[in-house]
Amino acid sequence: MDFIQTTVSSFISLIPVTLAQSFILSFVVLGIMIPFRMLSFPDLTSEGAFPLGGCVCGILLAAGVAPPLAIIAAFVVGLAAGCCTAFIHLRFRIHTLLAGILMSTMLYSINLAIMGKSNLSVFGSPTVFDWVPFTEAGFPASKIVIAGLIALIVLIALNLYFKTEKGTAMRAIGSNPDMAEAQGINVWAATIGGVGIASAFSAAGGALMVQSQGFADVNMGIGILINGLAALMIGEAFTGKQTVLRQLLAPFVGSIIYYQLVSLCLAAGMPPPNLKLATGLFVLIMLALPSIRRSRGGAATRETIRE
Repeated sequence: MDFIQTTVSSFISLIPVTLAQSFILSFVVLGIMIPFRMLSFPDLTSEGAFPLGGCVCGILLAAGVAPPLAIIAAFVVGLAAGCCTAFIHLRFRIHTLLAGILMSTMLYSINLAIMGKSNLSVFGSPTVFDWVPFTEAGFPASKIVIAGLIALIVLIALNLYFKTEKGTAMRAIGSNPDMAEAQGINVWAATIGGVGIASAFSAAGGALMVQSQGFADVNMGIGILINGLAALMIGEAFTGKQTVLRQLLAPFVGSIIYYQLVSLCLAAGMPPPNLKLATGLFVLIMLALPSIRRSRGGAATRETIRE
C-alpha cells in the first residue's frame, strides 16, 4: 500500500513537468508522422534536425537574438535539412531511410561547426517561456502555456492546409505517386516540400527544448526518434487514422500519453537506464496490436464458420 501511495504521489508531482515536455516532443512526432503517413516516406532526418534546431537556437540566444527569431531560424534550417534528404532520395534513387541516415550523420558535424563545441549553455538568456503573465519564468506552467499554444496553432494550421488543393495533392502522392503524377501533380515539389516542413517542425522542437532546458548539445537528438515513434504509435492507437484531423491529433495525444507512461515508470522506481527498454516495449506492443487483433478476428471467423 505504501508503495502504491508513493508511486501515485510521485506520478502526480511529475505531471506538470511531463506535460510541458510532451508538448515539445509533439513537434518531433509531427516531423516523423508527416513523411511517414502523409507521403509514405519513412524518414530518419528528425534525429538530426532536432539537435540542428537546438544548436542554431542556442548560438543565436547566446548572441542576444530574440527568442522567437531563434525559433524561426531553427525552423528554416530544419526545412533546408529535410529538403536535402528528399532531394537525395529523388535525385539519386537512394532509399528514404538511408537518405535520412546520411543527412543525420552529416548534420552532427554541421552542429559541431555551428556551436564550435559539443554543448553550449544559454541559462539566463531570455526565452519565449518568460512571456506568460502571472507565472514564474521557466517553470512548468509557463512552458505548458506557450508550448501548448504553439501546438494548438500548428494543429489548426495543418488541418486547414491538408484540406486545401495542395494539401490534398500531397496526401495523394502518399497514397499513389504514379497516379498523382498522372493527374499533373508535381511529385518532386510536393515531396521535397513535405519532408522539408516535417524536419522544420523537428528543428523547431529542438529550439523549444533548448529554451526549456537552458543548454544545447549536439547529442540531444540521440534516442529522440524511438521516443517519437513510440508516441506516434500510441497516439494512433487512441485517435485512429480515419480522417486528417485524427491523424494530426495522434502526435499530440501520443506525446502526452507517452510521457505519462514514462513518468509512471520513473515514479514506480524504474532505473532511468531501463527507460529505453520500456520505450522499445511500448513501440513493440503498439505495432503488434493490429496483428493480434487480426489474428483474433480471423480465429473468431473460423470458429463461426465451423459452427
